[in-house]
Amino acid sequence: MKRAAILSFSERGEALAKKLAAGLRADWDVGLYAPRGNLAAVAAELFPASDALIFVGACGIAVRAVGPLLRSKLSDPAVVVVDELGRHAISLLSGHIGGANALALRVAGITGGSAVITTATDVNGRFAVDEWAARNGLRIRDMKLAKRFSAEILKRDLPLMSEFPIEGALPAGVFCPEQGELGAAISCRDVRPFGATLLLIPRVLHLGIGCRRGTPARRIDAAVRAALGSAGLSPEAVAGAASIDVKRDEAGLREFCAEMEIPVAFYSAEELRAVPGEFAASKFVEDTVGVDNVCERAALLSAGANARLLVPKRAAEGVTVAVACEDWRVSFA
Repeated sequence: MKRAAILSFSERGEALAKKLAAGLRADWDVGLYAPRGNLAAVAAELFPASDALIFVGACGIAVRAVGPLLRSKLSDPAVVVVDELGRHAISLLSGHIGGANALALRVAGITGGSAVITTATDVNGRFAVDEWAARNGLRIRDMKLAKRFSAEILKRDLPLMSEFPIEGALPAGVFCPEQGELGAAISCRDVRPFGATLLLIPRVLHLGIGCRRGTPARRIDAAVRAALGSAGLSPEAVAGAASIDVKRDEAGLREFCAEMEIPVAFYSAEELRAVPGEFAASKFVEDTVGVDNVCERAALLSAGANARLLVPKRAAEGVTVAVACEDWRVSFA
């Protein structure tokens, strides 16, 4: 759950802060703060530890508090300022990637006020690629190119291609022909359909992994990268990994997942046997762990209903790997 810190500076401000906290707590971990005279120290502590800061008060207070702490639009938290009466919720910092624009709208909805959003793509009604990617969990391969895309879309429509089905209408500013000087591509692969391609990578791939006892993380990493590479898939698209429950204490597997910063799930032989489909069966594996194939079944089970197996079982140096893709759709709603 994302963390939000709400800072207020008067009795009226504290009352509004409590109202905001009540309205946000369904999906935010909210902390209330009422600094009196030590704002710089409080802000310095909260800024790196929060996904959002909401200041109930004047914009100047917020600017002076966070100004010395700014580092990058990729890492700075969202900052929203709302006046004590809740009339205006201002998206001050990290409007797109940090989600301040969406949070300002949420705050305004709670207070009955209006959101103040000043980012160019939003005020011009054009597709905000960085905001959409952040909101939907896609990785942006090149932030400099994303900045160029956002500047150019204010002048003209730009092409967009997707290897996944698009549901609903396209947003203003993009069209589907898959060619052009500059465009965006939604893909798990390193595709380059345009002269300059802004690659947007959804995290929808799931690894199924089997390994011998004591296999080191580096060997698992090499096997996974070889499996992904065989299909031209990007490691950045990996959302999680899975195996059989007897591998739950496998140190190399856990270390690999920690280094990849992905969760790992462990399923029982019974759960894996229940996965429908045809798999590369192994009598030895079935006699050893109770199911004829671990990696393919685990990948599909982890990826969810209607998942597709993109990379069937690959074996190398005591490691088996399979890759499945979620049944994912692109939506701009």
